[in-house]
Amino acid sequence: MSRFRLTIVHPCVGRKPGQQYIRTWQMEPLPAATLAGLTPAAVDVRFYDDRMEEIPFDEPTDLVAISVETYTARRAYQIASEFRKRRVPVVMGGFHASLCPEEVGRYAESVVVGEAELLWPEVVDDARHGRLRPLYRATGRTPLDGLRPDRSIFRGKRYLPVGLVEAGRGCHFQCEFCAVQTVFEATQTRRPIDDILDEIRALRNDKKLFFFVDDNITSNLRQAKEFFRALIPLHVRWVSQASINAAHDEEFLDLLVRSGCQGVLIGFESLEPANLALMNKRFNTARGGFETALANLRRHGIRVYGTFIFGYDGDTPESFAPAVAFAEEHAFYIAAFNHLTPFPGTPLYARLQAEGRLLYDAWWLDDRYSYNRIPFTPRGMSPEALQQACLQARRRFYGWTSIVRRSLDPVNRGNAFMWRNFYMINALHRQDVSLRDHYPLGDQAWQGPLLPAH
Repeated sequence: MSRFRLTIVHPCVGRKPGQQYIRTWQMEPLPAATLAGLTPAAVDVRFYDDRMEEIPFDEPTDLVAISVETYTARRAYQIASEFRKRRVPVVMGGFHASLCPEEVGRYAESVVVGEAELLWPEVVDDARHGRLRPLYRATGRTPLDGLRPDRSIFRGKRYLPVGLVEAGRGCHFQCEFCAVQTVFEATQTRRPIDDILDEIRALRNDKKLFFFVDDNITSNLRQAKEFFRALIPLHVRWVSQASINAAHDEEFLDLLVRSGCQGVLIGFESLEPANLALMNKRFNTARGGFETALANLRRHGIRVYGTFIFGYDGDTPESFAPAVAFAEEHAFYIAAFNHLTPFPGTPLYARLQAEGRLLYDAWWLDDRYSYNRIPFTPRGMSPEALQQACLQARRRFYGWTSIVRRSLDPVNRGNAFMWRNFYMINALHRQDVSLRDHYPLGDQAWQGPLLPAH
């Protein structure tokens, strides 16, 4: 009897006819490796990354698995249609499948809702025996014990030399715009520390920097501290995402530095207290607010990737310059100035829908929508003004004058490795300012209607 064949596909956001996909910031897609690691050894696994290679739709396979994000949904449905034209069943999971299971189910034989760790072996077994169910739904949170991503599927592909590792999943905060809290119901689970350390040891000869992809590595401070203590002897460099409240804990900051932390991504989101209240992020301004938190981070030499969101009800065209000035004054290593995006299933999406402010029924599938368009009506400016102001903010922050000035900051040049990479990283961001502007969702050259599954 021939072995069962599984094809895992990572879809790109979209593609312009005759052009290569944007190559900046292409990291190993960890969900694909996680899925491969969960697949029984008796199954032949192939992996294709739609961002960098042609998908061989005619290659024989028995099942196709696609992890879908909202931005990649349209392209994922195109890929699924191609396989299903060839009578190959498709199973989809990922964040968008958990947010919009009925929509995803229109273009796949089977949908996995929630975390796949306990469900995936059953899905594969059902597919092997011809009894694939339309829906597999995880109940509650799934333990992450024994998680072993199979990175052998990445051999021969050119990704950034950054090791993506998951230490925990989810976040206990309930920010209005965040799909993470919707999917995981404002909870976090963590992997056993020994499992994480074993994974890092296996990768550290090839990776100069690790990125812990946790939604919020500081969500549980006690567990985070325990992990950082165990990480110290490995002498690795790492970055991750954190909430600003952790910057007020001296023991935590000390452990960050001793465990090899090179920088943290922090969502400042807005300088306007009314906006933060509407976001349900009042904790950003606690215990002295941004200035005190940043002074604490600076004292410990921790670099900051600061992110801002514009388009909330308190924002006007005058809101952008102070945010850029703030990021420059505090010499952020890098920063993002993004417009608000209402993701389906979030409290934000429900609120804007109830207020009649959404410009598309489902912006991620609408032919009129393209990357960086504003899919709702802001209160303080037009959608076009919001889009342009975000671009201008990025252009200013990533202008050469700003880059040079920030490079000379004592924190940014306090580590030879991070300072050596400062200009390259900022130059890539400078190149990326408008590169994705009006980029299509889905392959514009793809022909035909999407093929319904049922």
